[in-house]
Amino acid sequence: MKRFTTMALTVIMLLAASTLRAADMEDMMTDDMTASMAKSYEIDAAHSTLGFAIKHLGIGTTRGSFGTFEGNIVMDAEDPDAFDAVVTIDAGSIDTKNEGRDKHLRSDDFFGVETYPEISFKATGLKKEGDGAVITGKLTMKDVTRTVSIPVEISGPVTSPFGGEVIAIRGEFQLNRQDYNINWSKTMDSGGLVVADMVNVIVEIEAHHKG
Repeated sequence: MKRFTTMALTVIMLLAASTLRAADMEDMMTDDMTASMAKSYEIDAAHSTLGFAIKHLGIGTTRGSFGTFEGNIVMDAEDPDAFDAVVTIDAGSIDTKNEGRDKHLRSDDFFGVETYPEISFKATGLKKEGDGAVITGKLTMKDVTRTVSIPVEISGPVTSPFGGEVIAIRGEFQLNRQDYNINWSKTMDSGGLVVADMVNVIVEIEAHHKG
């Protein structure tokens, strides 16, 4: 009888251990499946715009964009914590449709592209807010790094007829160019600035899954 009891206890312990191992494996599989939902997307510069608008003479608006940039986005539509993004912009590719003005913008009065050829952005988080979201990250220009918050609308993913998944991100935010040592301006007789300090930045990104 004692031997039978011992054997029964041994069988129960083995079954319990087996059940625990199965549960652990199921949890690990679930974790792996959850982690695998995050996908990497490459920015399609041909279908994206990184632009800006700034007041001129206090009444008009000058618009421009950067023509050369690249970046990657990691996103899981169900998990904001999985979001990541890195963008690098060629500062010398600035284009306001005026050659003389663009040359001035590339000079040390503004972007100083020979010394600071790149502008970069590294996301630090994404938070859902209502129907949209807010991306926070570190924006670096002229070796100055500051945190920015970008309210955005995220669309997709959708399946492209040319193959692969595509997402889109659109947002706008303001920054003070003085914060990045982009200081040049002149004061008008009326007291206003020829070039305003506050810049409206427009982000329109289309990105394709690299898988």
